[in-house]
Amino acid sequence: QVQLVESGGGLVQTGGSLRLSCAASGLTFSNLNAAWFRQAEAGKERELVAAISWNTGIEYSADSVKGRFVISRDDDKNTVYLRMDSLTPEDTAVYYCAAARGLMIPKTRYDYDYWGQGTQVTVSS
Repeated sequence: QVQLVESGGGLVQTGGSLRLSCAASGLTFSNLNAAWFRQAEAGKERELVAAISWNTGIEYSADSVKGRFVISRDDDKNTVYLRMDSLTPEDTAVYYCAAARGLMIPKTRYDYDYWGQGTQVTVSS
């Protein structure tokens, strides 16, 4: 059974930092593209925040988080991370971990095959 389990969310003040973790079971991140999405409110679009390619190591970051968020992965632990610095209230959202097969990093949520349940990040002003 495939599971992606996120952790590390919480409440932080503006300017603070968090590190999200996504631990996988039933699949191997080293063979999949991994990504973090976020959804600010129910009914709003789920936005791709950052992604990392399984084969090239190429990373993608949305313009809104460039220079502040970094995605990484530890293949030995089968875990993907999202380091978030200089957080602002606009970063408040539920953050989801996702994984996708294929050679290229997908940019839309519909191309991802596996999802975690999400972890809430709230940034207070």
